[in-house]
Amino acid sequence: MSEVVITVRGEHEVRIAPERAIVTLSVALDGPDREAVVARTVALAEPVREGIAAQEEAGAVETWSSRRLAVRSERPWSNDGTRLALVHHASVDFTATFVDFSALSAWVAEVSTGDGIAVNGTDWILTPETRARVEQEVASEAVRTAVTRAGAYAAALGLTKVEPIEIADAGLITDRGAADMAPKAMRAFAAPPSGAGLELQGDDITVSATVEARFVAA
Repeated sequence: MSEVVITVRGEHEVRIAPERAIVTLSVALDGPDREAVVARTVALAEPVREGIAAQEEAGAVETWSSRRLAVRSERPWSNDGTRLALVHHASVDFTATFVDFSALSAWVAEVSTGDGIAVNGTDWILTPETRARVEQEVASEAVRTAVTRAGAYAAALGLTKVEPIEIADAGLITDRGAADMAPKAMRAFAAPPSGAGLELQGDDITVSATVEARFVAA
C-alpha cells in the first residue's frame, strides 16, 4: 500500500478552581444640586476606599484601584417632550482583586447594603503563572491525543509507520476559522447578590485546547 495522509484533531481540557476574584463596584448618586451630589458621593466613597485598603492590609486583597470622581450633568426630557430641570450625576468606581474568597463574601455582603453602592460583578480568574502552565500542559495533551488517534487510524489500515508532517491550532489546516483556537480559558462571571450569610464561590475555570495534525502513514 502506498503512503496515506491522515488528518486528525486532538482535544483536551481541564477544570481548575479559580485563584482570584476581581470585584468591581460603583458609588453613584444623582440630584438637582451639584455640590450636594458631589459631596455626598465623596462621603460615601471614602469608607469603601478605607474598607478595601483594610482588606489589602489583612492579606485578603492582592491589588485594588479606584477611579477619580466623575461628574456629569444632563437635562432630561419629560414624557410630553419638554426639557426638565438639570440633573447632576457623580460616581466613583472601584476594582479589587481578592485572594481570600471568604473575606470577599463577607465584604460584599456588608458593602452592598450601603447607600448609592452597586456591586457590578465578579470575574473569577487564575493567576498568570497558573494559566500559562495549564495552557501549556493542555496543549501538550491535545497533541498527544492527535498522535494517538493518527496511530489508531494507521493501525486500522494495516500501516505501522506514522510520521507527523503538519500541526496547527484548530481551523488553520482545515480552514474552518479560528473559533476553536487553542488553548483557551473560559471564565465565570457573575454579579454577586447582597444579603447576610452570602458565600461567593466561582465556578471552575475550563482551560481547553484543540489542535489539528497531519501525518503520513506507510
